Amino acid sequence: MPFWAPFLLLHRGGPDSIAAYSLHDNQIWLRHLQVFIVKVLATLYILYKHHPGGDSFLNLAAFLMGAVGIGKYAERVVAIRGGNMSSIRSSLKNQPLTRHHHFHHWDQGLLKKTIDEEEAYLRRAHYMFHICKRATVDSWLEKDPEHDTLEMLKALRNEDSKGMWAFAEMELSLLYDILYTKAAVIHTWPGYFIRLASSVTIPASFLLFHFSGKDGHKVDVGVTYTLLAGAFLMEIASLLNALGSSWAYAFLCTTRWSWLRYAALCTGRWDWLRQIMKAIKGIVGSNRSGRRWSGQLGQYNMLHYCSRRKRAYTPLVGRVAAMLGFEEWWNKKHYSSTVDISDGLKQGLFEYIHSLTETGLNSQGVIRKSWGQDALEREDKDLYERIKKDRNLGVEFQEGVIIWHIGTDIFLAKSSRDAGDAADLVKAIRTLSNYMMFLLVDHPKMLPGLAQNILYRRTCENVSDRCKNQGYPRTTGNIGTMFKEILRLNDGPNVTEVSQIHEIGKSIYEERPKYSHSVPRLYYANGVAKELLDREKDKGSKAVLKLLLDVWMDFLVYAANRCSRESHAKKLNSGGELTSVIWIMTDFLNQEAYARRKD
Repeated sequence: MPFWAPFLLLHRGGPDSIAAYSLHDNQIWLRHLQVFIVKVLATLYILYKHHPGGDSFLNLAAFLMGAVGIGKYAERVVAIRGGNMSSIRSSLKNQPLTRHHHFHHWDQGLLKKTIDEEEAYLRRAHYMFHICKRATVDSWLEKDPEHDTLEMLKALRNEDSKGMWAFAEMELSLLYDILYTKAAVIHTWPGYFIRLASSVTIPASFLLFHFSGKDGHKVDVGVTYTLLAGAFLMEIASLLNALGSSWAYAFLCTTRWSWLRYAALCTGRWDWLRQIMKAIKGIVGSNRSGRRWSGQLGQYNMLHYCSRRKRAYTPLVGRVAAMLGFEEWWNKKHYSSTVDISDGLKQGLFEYIHSLTETGLNSQGVIRKSWGQDALEREDKDLYERIKKDRNLGVEFQEGVIIWHIGTDIFLAKSSRDAGDAADLVKAIRTLSNYMMFLLVDHPKMLPGLAQNILYRRTCENVSDRCKNQGYPRTTGNIGTMFKEILRLNDGPNVTEVSQIHEIGKSIYEERPKYSHSVPRLYYANGVAKELLDREKDKGSKAVLKLLLDVWMDFLVYAANRCSRESHAKKLNSGGELTSVIWIMTDFLNQEAYARRKD
């Protein structure tokens, strides 16, 4: 039975796809090191205290398994330490840029039709990943980029929207790998050696155990054979996954052993192995596009929530949640929904970022102007000054989101546009407005500036009072409607059903609340709506809708650029956000613009 102790160490190392469960694990790597030392000492003590006498075969098998277990467990601790921000920053200082000079050309396989387009973007992401890591730790290229890197940056400028989005998503997936998996440790000479050694050591231990003395322990023998067989299968899978990973491609490209690079890459052998591994994953159903962002945006609309929160038939689950003290959590989840980002919105965001990086960012990649300022000044400098003077952009960023979110709904409710006119623009505006409000309510740490939770709740109370005065939140109906409302689990905003939101927006605008300390956001939101409606009379509805969309895109890009890098890194563990994709895309395009201006 003491032979089982090393297996505990082996499994404490965990799978290759998991090192840290959260970014906080990387920050407390010393605690993981302490636990590692205690576990290893305990295992060694068990082996010493209960070693099987004169059975040299079993002693040697236990020693081999102990060595493998210690190696795999130590690998996890090293990976957790390497995923710490300070460790990444230190590694970048010691890592020469020229290590990418010999990188196998990313599109060579694409030209030969041996790889698909997505694989080509992944290889390009590996080539440029040192820039992504610098962006993550707020570090800047102190030296001029090498020629190959500069050429690749220039290629990004000429890339279309689809290609740039794919590239940014791939970069974030690689960042996830080094923060939360063992990728940075596996794809090194020690990492490959551990996998190769364990794949040989476990069968050797199996044979040694088979020929050792084990009479009279049939149950223990069966358990041991099961442990050995399971460990062998897992280590073989780990070795094949490591060799067929795109990280292995990056390792081979930058190795100093030119003969190995030629034998694996230039002959096409590694591409063949990569295709086999992807085919196997496809058969077992695990070859989903895990390297791409889901493309879904959270949606939350304040007017929708305020019109529904006091309806006649409160959902049963909501009542239970309120009784248990989870009412706030329920409100966030119940009144939220998701929508897929459209190709048109992706194209619009790419073009906006493209233009912004020419003059809108400083040399460190930080947006120069305030939120919404760039979009308003492009339209009319007097317009920005007038809105700023009236404090309609808010003192803090999150206050500005609340004001413009309500102001947008009021404007869209009062706008004189035709029903079918500029429908795509209206949908894109609502999507971004509801997404920014979703971040403010559900993920406030993904937004810059001070949190405005109290301000948000007060504004909700003010809007709810107006709903109550109008009498339409308490919806009633037949028995079918009643049961549907009681059993409803989700009641998020739908961009195609906005009649009730329009009613509340019109009500707020028609009441014209005067400025007071209790309802300043509604006053400012009315000011935004009035400015847009007056401009619509002069410029036409489509021009104002384009302006409003630009303002929301500016809000989004500002939030992505000014959000803390740690918040971006933390959110990657749960799938990432649109703001993270926008952040990395903005950084790369700004790097290219900066290098081009210096050139």
